[in-house]
Amino acid sequence: MDGVSVSEQVVRVAADRVTLEGNLSMPPDARGLVLFAHGSGSSRHSPRNRYVAGRLNEASLATFLVDLLTAEEERIDQVTAELRFDIGLLADRLIGVTDWLGASPNTSLLPLGYFGASTGAGAALVAAAERPDQAAAVVSRGGRPDLAALALPQVRAPTLLVVGGADTQVIALNRSALSALHCEKELAIVPGATHLFEEPGALDEVADLASRWFSRHLSSERSTS
Repeated sequence: MDGVSVSEQVVRVAADRVTLEGNLSMPPDARGLVLFAHGSGSSRHSPRNRYVAGRLNEASLATFLVDLLTAEEERIDQVTAELRFDIGLLADRLIGVTDWLGASPNTSLLPLGYFGASTGAGAALVAAAERPDQAAAVVSRGGRPDLAALALPQVRAPTLLVVGGADTQVIALNRSALSALHCEKELAIVPGATHLFEEPGALDEVADLASRWFSRHLSSERSTS
């Protein structure tokens, strides 16, 4: 962070009858906190989400990258690929983490945003609907917001859906979800990008979009709280 020190620590959180592990990064004078929800076999060690998190830290936003499945559940999911689509389970875990952050002295005063990737975006939107007084903003990267289904009309947090321009099936799913949202909302399409945003400059565009969205909405949340 250009000479600015970011404190990172591994944190264990009791949520939904299990203990989850996450990496909490706190820049000096953090003005908000972004909770990452991974999906589709990813984890808190995902280089893509860690890169975006680092960019958010540069914008004075704290980040918490948490694994919503235990190590044993991850091993099961690698074989069955079922748990990553269990949006109810993932959302319950995310809500548990949200409540823990809201009670922790280090994070309770920071406005909270969700960054959801793939199926984690569906869980993030369900959590935002369930915790409207805590969720101040949502960003989805190549996400499946359609998996939030009936929760979408209940979301109050400003929501940005980011999709790759070459990810045509997911674009259609995001447009459908966008029409079901009744909050402030936007669909951003990154030209030429595929589902994982591996093309040169694509992930930078995601990070820029997310940083601007969270900086605007988390800062305004704190100024009115």
